[in-house]
Amino acid sequence: MTESDTSLRDRLVDVGVELLAAEGPQALTLREIARRAGVSHGAPRRHFPTHLELLSAIALRGFAGLAERVRQTLDRERGGARDRLAALARTYLDFALEQPGMYELMFRHDLLESGRLGLRETSLPLFSLLTGLVATADPDADAPRVAGALWANLHGLAQLWRWRSLQLATGQDDLAPLLETVLAAHLGPGDGR
Repeated sequence: MTESDTSLRDRLVDVGVELLAAEGPQALTLREIARRAGVSHGAPRRHFPTHLELLSAIALRGFAGLAERVRQTLDRERGGARDRLAALARTYLDFALEQPGMYELMFRHDLLESGRLGLRETSLPLFSLLTGLVATADPDADAPRVAGALWANLHGLAQLWRWRSLQLATGQDDLAPLLETVLAAHLGPGDGR
């Protein structure tokens, strides 16, 4: 692949990321990305033979961004495993609420199942990190099961908060108490480990 091919590939993904942030996942057509990148509508096919492959490349950027945010958060957090879990959870929720289009794209079942660009493998280290923190916070827990339930709960919390359903149902406009309830439900009150 030549440097110009690499730069066009990167530019198409950059345009897709920008379009996703501005207009949401429904705007991510090959034709619109090509138009905004200033290339013919057939040009993306040289790098992304299918629409799914281009979407996967865009989602891969999202996973990389989330992983970097989590890394930075955990580098700053000096508390025990439960504190680190709480910080990771807040970072995950912040990402989901700040970048809803990317978040939605990243967890699309068809992209994860397609095997394109290793998206499943890209998302698994974050789950492994979550599982390790759960195991440290509660050595007696079935860490993968608790981490899975916690992740599902966080995912649902992000979606329902974004849709404003939780605010309506609970009468709360602060996500922090709900997050603490989620953590307590899965980890117990904790002792700061």
